[in-house]
Amino acid sequence: MASAAEQLAASINFGSFAKATELKKRILFTVLALIVYRFGTYIPCPGIDASVLEQMFKQHQGGILGIFDTFAGGALSRMSVFALNIMPYISASIIIQLMTAAIPSWEAMKKEGESGRKTLNQYTRYLTVILAALQAYAIAVGLEGMRAGTAAAVQDAGMFFRVTTVVTLVGGTVFLMWLGEQITERGIGNGTSMLIFAGIVAGLPTGIASLLSLGQAGAIQEWLILAIFLLSIAVVMLIVFFERAQRKVMVHHPRRQVGNKVYGGESTHLPLKLNTAGVIPPIFASSLLVLPVTILGFQGGANAPQWLTQLTAMLGHGQPLYLAIYAALIVFFAYFYTAIVFNPVETAENLRKSGAFIPGIRPGKNTATYFDAILTRLTAAGALYLVAICLLPEFLIAQYSLPFYFGGTSLLIVVSVTMDTVAQIHSHLVANQYEGLLKKSKLRGRKA
Repeated sequence: MASAAEQLAASINFGSFAKATELKKRILFTVLALIVYRFGTYIPCPGIDASVLEQMFKQHQGGILGIFDTFAGGALSRMSVFALNIMPYISASIIIQLMTAAIPSWEAMKKEGESGRKTLNQYTRYLTVILAALQAYAIAVGLEGMRAGTAAAVQDAGMFFRVTTVVTLVGGTVFLMWLGEQITERGIGNGTSMLIFAGIVAGLPTGIASLLSLGQAGAIQEWLILAIFLLSIAVVMLIVFFERAQRKVMVHHPRRQVGNKVYGGESTHLPLKLNTAGVIPPIFASSLLVLPVTILGFQGGANAPQWLTQLTAMLGHGQPLYLAIYAALIVFFAYFYTAIVFNPVETAENLRKSGAFIPGIRPGKNTATYFDAILTRLTAAGALYLVAICLLPEFLIAQYSLPFYFGGTSLLIVVSVTMDTVAQIHSHLVANQYEGLLKKSKLRGRKA
């Protein structure tokens, strides 16, 4: 027999969506925020020759700068005010989370609740400004050395240009950080992921057109283009399957008597996702790879040191060093973020306090060990799935110079964020249905 929640979910239709005023406001706010973000990616930084910059990016489009530009929705290749995108904020979040796990006082601050979370968020914002300033200054210095023939990328090089560029790029990153927080609080879904999602989706038509143009020019055979589209569809289906995969742990709730009524005595399931970390590991791994290579890519001209040129080449797509570092970072962040999201000791303690238990497992420490063993195996499978999804298409990109939009990382972010957004909308609709039922029951009670 279906539960009340399942029956309610099945009854959700377009009529319930029309009545969900709060949900419509959140969707409208999210759409407007993303439109503002896309407009910002076309506002150029002052003092830069766009034609020279475009020629330089064509030379480096096969490297990791192409991924950074994909996440930024083309803002980096246009050197707009949002050229750094949200990546400094993601890097700062990684560092703060690592320090929280390493510093006991910060870990205690995290457990304080809302006040501790606000303090750590403030630390993340300060660190974001510092990282963005360092990256912006490195980009400004690199831009001054860029030349296409006799034309220079910077019209008036000097300290004034560097200061202007740093202020502009840091201001753009801080604005995006604020915009992402607003989308999280007043919109739908994770604001940071939504911004990256919008950048990738905005470039998909260009990526498809570029792929078709390669076919018309004879650079790629027609059967290969068809195979790429079929492979992309297969990757999307695989992502949906693994993102919805769960391990259900049976939890038994004992009977308890309140007055003359008896409650409980039933068994439920605690769902543990195969990929608990979601899309975070690939994003974190990409942001850490972009942090040093942004500087290397901009300074890798004809006058660059030999070791710098070699390092840039080794970190190109399809190269063993790039693939090894990328895979290692994905595995590390899969385990790291899973440990942050799901605490086995805390979950076992909450079950013990509520009187619930897992059949055949003693409450307390044994339950925590049981959860930890399950999560370790699930995370191992989830990490391997993420590595396969993110790295296998890289060989095609490196071999045939395909657009990055067909890479596993881009597809994973697009599909995962879409599924999360649909889940958020569904939860708001369910909440709206419950509110409607409660209002009806109150009116009936008053009439009675």
